[in-house]
Amino acid sequence: MPDRIARRITLAIAATLAAGVVRAAEPYGIGRPATPQEIAGWDIGVSPSGAGLPSGRGGVRRGEAVYAEKCASCHGAYGEGKPMDQLVGGFGTVFDMKPHKTVGSFWPYATTLFDYVRRAMPLNAPQSLTPDEVYAVSAYVLFLNGIVSEETTLDKDNLAKIVMPNRDGFVSAYQSPSVGAKP
Repeated sequence: MPDRIARRITLAIAATLAAGVVRAAEPYGIGRPATPQEIAGWDIGVSPSGAGLPSGRGGVRRGEAVYAEKCASCHGAYGEGKPMDQLVGGFGTVFDMKPHKTVGSFWPYATTLFDYVRRAMPLNAPQSLTPDEVYAVSAYVLFLNGIVSEETTLDKDNLAKIVMPNRDGFVSAYQSPSVGAKP
């Protein structure tokens, strides 16, 4: 008797799932295709090579002011963290049991910093910073980590050229096989 009930329940669940799959393929007749301008507004990705970086520029000194106004309340006056993530320090801890994963110790590309700040910061108003402010904040955070000098001004031509301390600490899952590689 219990096997018959279990089979009926299984069949009922399978029929319900199959009906949902069929219905999901039917158009609802609501909405409209996104315009190219709407798509462009969300297409803000930046690659490690710098592809996708917008025009603009920002230096360490301007970044210090923007950071103090919009970032320090979460990340500390000098990137030390509290209440949110630590941005500075952690050097030499990448291979420790509990590494301090900061921008300077862990992140492989400076463009990743720009991309993340542009998309997600500040927490209470993501995507509210101008490209100039994002370049400036990126310059300041890199300066705090000792990666760039205080005179640095970043733009789309030089940001991707910055070599981060952990640049070679990652292995791509999509590396091209060598000529002699066997499948």
